[in-house]
Amino acid sequence: MPDNEEEIFLDDGTLFYEPPLIKLKLWQWWFLMALNIFFLLAGQASAVLLGRSYYDHGGNCVWMVTLSQTAAFPVLLIPYFLVPSSSQEPSSASHRPSITTVSLVYLGLGILYAGDNMLYSVGLLYLPASTYSVICATQLAFNAVFSLIINHEKFTALLLNSVVVLSFSASLIGVNDSDGPSGVSKINYVLGFLCTLGASALYSLLLSLMQLSFEKVLKNKTFSLVLEMLIYTSVVATCASVVGLFASGEWRTLQDDMNGYGTGKLSYVMTLVWAAVAWQVSSVGIVGLVFVVSSLFANVISTFSLTLTPIVAVIVFHDKMNGVKVIALLMALWGFVSYMYQNYLDDAKVKKEQSDANCAHDGSSW
Repeated sequence: MPDNEEEIFLDDGTLFYEPPLIKLKLWQWWFLMALNIFFLLAGQASAVLLGRSYYDHGGNCVWMVTLSQTAAFPVLLIPYFLVPSSSQEPSSASHRPSITTVSLVYLGLGILYAGDNMLYSVGLLYLPASTYSVICATQLAFNAVFSLIINHEKFTALLLNSVVVLSFSASLIGVNDSDGPSGVSKINYVLGFLCTLGASALYSLLLSLMQLSFEKVLKNKTFSLVLEMLIYTSVVATCASVVGLFASGEWRTLQDDMNGYGTGKLSYVMTLVWAAVAWQVSSVGIVGLVFVVSSLFANVISTFSLTLTPIVAVIVFHDKMNGVKVIALLMALWGFVSYMYQNYLDDAKVKKEQSDANCAHDGSSW
């Protein structure tokens, strides 16, 4: 978020950050939001489909897929240097944490990030892209739970509905073990399901810990800080993935993996490269939506992308879209709508209380 964002406290003590985009014209705000939504939807869907394509054409190096999810982090330097950051206020600078504290936070989050990417890679290895995406939609349910436990956010009836519906959606996919890619055993299918579900939970935990870091450690949430956290955690995750690649011994099979790739060596390299770029394009979209709208809205759009990916996967990879998967997809969409409607209610409450506060301030000035 921008450096001069305004903090708004509701009557119940909840803190919200209001982005100072007043100088933007309405059409400019909508353009920025639409552009970042496009980056997120296109980047995330492309990355998932490219990862599935890598496995479908003979790729077997899980750590390479894990590495591709953060290796293109230099792409994030483009918006970091292009978007100016206003100077910090003295009050916030005086409470700036030590370099050691910040480094430990980024190190811990980066290692969790690498582990999360590894679980996603294993899940994508054993699941069709459509099944994988529907399971990933459960991250909204986990996000609601972790936000309640870690960030002390309220658990409303709509959020509970979202959690229950998304949980049932994942359960339907879990029992549909005949849907795995050809050659995948029942045990590996279950492993892929559990890894993807665990990755969704870990990703939601990561988001809550990041929010907690901004509130308790960094004590600020600016656009530059959000990008810095994403860049530094990606650097740590990339280094951890490289360590995993060598520690697992997979680096010895890279040459054979490339030689045996179904569409050739160049296609092998380009698939991984473009998957890496696509992941970072989606990251730019997420950061942009956090800046323009909110972190919750960014997470909702990210999940919405996962509900669109199964449709694209049916077209591109001819994934089977049986009745169980259709019902699970519809339930995931219903959970998404419930979550988004709660976001709408929260936003309306913030605007109303801000308007009441402004009216009270104007009245007291007379």
